[in-house]
Amino acid sequence: MRIAQEGPYRFRVEQEGSMRVPGVVFASPALLPDPAADEALQQVADVAALPGIVVASYAMPDVHWGYGFPIGGVAATDIQADGVVSPGGVGFDISCGVRLLAADLDRGAIGSRLGALMDRLDHTIPRGPGRGAVWSLTGRAQLEEILTDGARYAVRAGHGTTRDLERCEDAGAVIDATPKAVSGRAEQRGLGQLGSLGSGNHFLEIQTVDQIYDDTVAKAFGLHPGQICVMIHCGSRGLGHQICTDHVRAMQTAMPQYGIAVPDRQLACVPADSPEGRAYLGAMAAAANYGRANRQLLAEATRRAFATLYGATLDLVYDVSHNLAKIETHQLDGRRRRLCVHRKGATRALPPGHPDLPADLSDAGQPVLIPGTMGTASYVLTGVPGNPAFNSTCHGAGRRQSRHQAARTVRGKDLRERLEAAGIAVRGASWRGLAEEAPTAYKDIDAVIVTAEGAGLCRKIARLVPLGVIKG
Repeated sequence: MRIAQEGPYRFRVEQEGSMRVPGVVFASPALLPDPAADEALQQVADVAALPGIVVASYAMPDVHWGYGFPIGGVAATDIQADGVVSPGGVGFDISCGVRLLAADLDRGAIGSRLGALMDRLDHTIPRGPGRGAVWSLTGRAQLEEILTDGARYAVRAGHGTTRDLERCEDAGAVIDATPKAVSGRAEQRGLGQLGSLGSGNHFLEIQTVDQIYDDTVAKAFGLHPGQICVMIHCGSRGLGHQICTDHVRAMQTAMPQYGIAVPDRQLACVPADSPEGRAYLGAMAAAANYGRANRQLLAEATRRAFATLYGATLDLVYDVSHNLAKIETHQLDGRRRRLCVHRKGATRALPPGHPDLPADLSDAGQPVLIPGTMGTASYVLTGVPGNPAFNSTCHGAGRRQSRHQAARTVRGKDLRERLEAAGIAVRGASWRGLAEEAPTAYKDIDAVIVTAEGAGLCRKIARLVPLGVIKG
């Protein structure tokens, strides 16, 4: 494998003899993974061998190893040229994403009642690896409504407002969902988890706007200095995991009939327009709708806590996924082409004027939500014209230590004490879970943002700092 720096924030990665297109990593030298310790760069090269791939296999500044694709991996395949869809390009937590809400409340109004808010949320927000949910579904018929209409169904049932849908990617639901492509096992796992954080790096964080970089765009987003915000990071829970598992197995069986060979079995794939490809895309869309509804329910539970303690309201700034494959049309080689764009640990970043933006954000561009980790800043950015990676950017700081490595070097109890001493209230599901998500296990979020901006992927609008965090 050859690695060559092509610019301040761009590296070319090539595997001799197997590249259909180049691999490109947007990173500074300090953020580039060490090939001896992290296989992410090899994964970038492997993804470049997918059938039908166009332009390049991309990796974002937060790149690190994942299942199949690296986390932070982006790749588009041409559907008309038998371009494939790969569950490895989406991940197990389908439609994992971030939702940001802005309160009509400033930091000074929280005062000494932050602890009471954190205690209420600690008891209200279900989290951890098992069952537990804000909304107990009555059965599979109601679950199929969620799989079909996502956050739209939740709002129709009284869990939110029409404006929530206007500020959510795809207006709250992917329209091509196929609940019949979801297995009974996946449905069973989804019945008891709607409205829950899960575990791992998922969180609900109380934040305040620390700095504004563009007043006009921040105003369009509904943000101002000192404002209280809530950021929620979670996905489709066990239902999405099971869908990925089911369809990886189906594709591994089907690949020989399409003459497909891949350098890594975790890149199992089929033509996106094949029966197996359409089945996966339909099931993936159903999981995406579950993830949107999941964040909608958690937002409503948080709103109730704010209303009870402060009489405050929370408006949705935006909700966007970072584990999804989308059928999009892009201009390539002088013509519009229908592509399957995989974003694995990467988020959409639409520029001003893009037709998929709600009308009130057309001039500003899409809000891009990039969280740090416990104790560090998070950022709100916007999409920019000329994005070199299919209007994509990074989704977070990116791990530099595995969960096991982090847990060996940090004690969860000690970490909580340090964060509390720094003025950040912490409520965790377990000491082990806190240790695995220690700030030292992640890259420097400020360096990641500088790189993303320098590479032309997005533009920063606001910096948010944490006051309290609920960890899965």
